[in-house]
Amino acid sequence: QVQLVESGGGLVQAGGSLRLSCAASRSIFSTNVMGWYRQAPGKQRELVATSTSGGSTNYADSVKGRFTISRDSAKRTVYLQMNSLKPEDTAIYYCNLRLVGFDYWGQGTQVTVSS
Repeated sequence: QVQLVESGGGLVQAGGSLRLSCAASRSIFSTNVMGWYRQAPGKQRELVATSTSGGSTNYADSVKGRFTISRDSAKRTVYLQMNSLKPEDTAIYYCNLRLVGFDYWGQGTQVTVSS
């Protein structure tokens, strides 16, 4: 079992920045993918960005050039740096770990961008 704990959400004005963090409860040695998803009110959960243990990253088109995902294996943490935030980025952001075909999820952190 792996627990994921997110932090860093909050309220920010449009054009501002936030950094989300997600810490895993234990070290992960197997091939894995960590990422961020978000869910806005009345909408389905959608992928924001992923990072593989091999070093590859993937971004949703809507966040390319504005968001950056990174990971610190020593700290068992994945980050999401969000710049140039827009009101449409408002959502609950969830950390995800895909490990041996199983998905682990964090509890979610609210990001609100005011216009």
